[in-house]
Amino acid sequence: MRGHLPLLVCALVVSLVSAGSAAAGTIPGQYIVVLESDADSGAIAKAHARSANADVSHVYRRALNGYAARLSAAGLKAVRSDPRVAFVSEDRAVRATAQGLPTGVNRVEGDVSSTQAGNGGGTVSVAAAVIDTGIDVDHPDLNVVGGRNCSTGRSYDDGNGHGTHVAGTMAAKDNAAGVVGLAPGAPLYAVRVLNNNGSGSWSSVVCGIDWVTANAASKGIKVANMSLGGSGSDDGNCGRTNNDALHTAICNSVRAGVTYVVAAGNDNSNLGGFVPAAYNEVLTVTAVADFNGQPGGGAGWTCRADVDDTAADFSNWTTIGSADVGHTIAAPGVCIDSTWKGGGYNAISGTSMASPHVAGTAQLCIAGPCAGMTPSQVMTRLRSDAASRTASYGFRDDPNTPNGSRYYGYLEYAGGY
Repeated sequence: MRGHLPLLVCALVVSLVSAGSAAAGTIPGQYIVVLESDADSGAIAKAHARSANADVSHVYRRALNGYAARLSAAGLKAVRSDPRVAFVSEDRAVRATAQGLPTGVNRVEGDVSSTQAGNGGGTVSVAAAVIDTGIDVDHPDLNVVGGRNCSTGRSYDDGNGHGTHVAGTMAAKDNAAGVVGLAPGAPLYAVRVLNNNGSGSWSSVVCGIDWVTANAASKGIKVANMSLGGSGSDDGNCGRTNNDALHTAICNSVRAGVTYVVAAGNDNSNLGGFVPAAYNEVLTVTAVADFNGQPGGGAGWTCRADVDDTAADFSNWTTIGSADVGHTIAAPGVCIDSTWKGGGYNAISGTSMASPHVAGTAQLCIAGPCAGMTPSQVMTRLRSDAASRTASYGFRDDPNTPNGSRYYGYLEYAGGY
């Protein structure tokens, strides 16, 4: 099994790290302790702080029952011997996944959606969490209504730009200024799990998932976007077989009604070797190169060299016949113009940029025909609507014109919501 590397943003300005050995990306002495379901995480964390000198950084109660801490070798041995401990995960580093209106919104026919102001629409009410580097809380084009900082311990304001870019593709306001997102003006929660360099750890990401899970019902959070990733695999058992705390947390959050949309990664490799992209419980998004917002190909490249209306040359993929086919979809991810920190705008590329196209579309669907659906049903509806489009809507390398055994999924469609 491949080891889980530090999570990174899925953008080409900051590339996803390659898969390595089991020890690669491990943060020495740092662990996530997963407890049995009937254990009191707060009380046990305090007890282990006394008995095993655990330096506790996070306590988890909803997406995961447990805590994160630094432990010595002796402390780790003591913790593992506690019968109330289900398993212990090594903490690993993570980084945002990005490459570097919008043409992407146009290409998936978001401009046809009834939510756009020109079509008589208005602000979308379905809230979403951006689990990333934070969001520029003062950006005039974004409706940031709250959040949590699980990374630096300070504000959930964005110190990198990546999270703000993701947020704009999802939900920039339809206000005749800047750019417009797929779910215009929708409320966004900035869940900061990565630092100003776009890197972080499993423990900080699980902290973010835990916060989303605890607040999903009260704050109406129905969608979470994770444009980040690292090396790993799906054990088919929500992380309980291969001691993957990140997977366990996401499974529990999905059970709480949150649809997770994640980036496939930028290594031009099989996404089955990367998490959270490999998890069957999430909707995994590959990237398509499109330079003019129109089908058919032939447009010249703009901010980076690639071929119009083909799978992006950096995008991860799965293989035809793989179980991962059932949770894979494609979206534009090259030279995507969106919001940026400091109230500005920027064009960058990556599967990080593809993922929020689908997350925003999920918000649209949940506000309309997907209302009341489970996350699994939402995923099925989005993939079904993408597959139902005519062949001329798609791109070279999609399932209608596959690139050998590679499977990138059908191009998502937002115009019907």
